[in-house]
Amino acid sequence: MATPHDTVSVTLTVPTPDSMRGLGRRLAALLAPGDLVLLSGELGAGKTTLARGLGEGLGVRGAVTSPTFVIARVHPSLSGGPALVHVDAYRLGGGLDEMEDLDLDVSLPESVVVVEWGDGKVEELSEARLQVVIARTLGGAADGAAQDGADDVRDVTVTGIGPRWSGQDLSALRA
Repeated sequence: MATPHDTVSVTLTVPTPDSMRGLGRRLAALLAPGDLVLLSGELGAGKTTLARGLGEGLGVRGAVTSPTFVIARVHPSLSGGPALVHVDAYRLGGGLDEMEDLDLDVSLPESVVVVEWGDGKVEELSEARLQVVIARTLGGAADGAAQDGADDVRDVTVTGIGPRWSGQDLSALRA
């Protein structure tokens, strides 16, 4: 079980979808086989856009798209690195029991497993994980008028939990 001493965190402001993909590419450089990444945020927050950047950074085959209707999609590496297993747990109501049907525990040791909407469902797969929370930035101009591109701005908090991430420098995620 992770303790508060086993966490490290960084919060970033991500102004555009292209910047979100860039964050995914930078995050991919920190990942290794066996890593579990949980992505959370409201619908349209940018979870799949971040996953797309992860796929680019890992050099995997196939377009990384939302696996909502297939639940999970495996993207093999084109460069000898780990495969990306991209899971969308949105439609799965149960906890780990329902997730076990996907055999994620089998894929985890040799892959990077990214789970959208996985909060409260897959944490038990690994004692260490990255928790990525994406939130729309609220606010705007003082007069209440939206600024150009303001709808695209996100605050992203990346928290490494467990011994794998203890002491890890996440500042490399800053652009």
